[in-house]
Amino acid sequence: MTPEQKFAKLYKEMWDLCQENEWGDPFSYARAKEIYATCALGHSMPAPDAYSGADGINEKGEGVEYKSTIGKSIKGSYTGISVQPTWEEQDRYLREEKIAKYPEHYYNRFEDGKLVESWKLTGQQVYEILGPKLKDKFSTVLNQKDPRLSATVTTGEIHQYGKRVL
Repeated sequence: MTPEQKFAKLYKEMWDLCQENEWGDPFSYARAKEIYATCALGHSMPAPDAYSGADGINEKGEGVEYKSTIGKSIKGSYTGISVQPTWEEQDRYLREEKIAKYPEHYYNRFEDGKLVESWKLTGQQVYEILGPKLKDKFSTVLNQKDPRLSATVTTGEIHQYGKRVL
């Protein structure tokens, strides 16, 4: 079997496995890493049609957020955050719909195709870390052609406030 044939075979096997277990498309965005993380962390996958919302379901049945990196150090980037008309509305959106809504955020680092490190912060901790960063950027994106906010929970912040779970 050539490398190309083997890849096609493994691709189809991965697809079939995910369909049989109702995990959705493993090749959409970071879905494969989310599936891997749910298995490694003892979580379960949300419904396959839930491409927005929780990335995984913890042991308490609560939706959780995953951030993945293949970098040398752990971090979590929050990109493409929808911008609301005022900071008050933005803050409510961050608290109730985007960040603090999820009781747990997991920061997963992959290396050589394996999950090698995972840290957990609460949604409230993430909101307290990202809130000031996003507020500082808020007024600068309002008049952009594609206004979206982004910020990162850094390695230092994860080590300071998080708990290593893997």
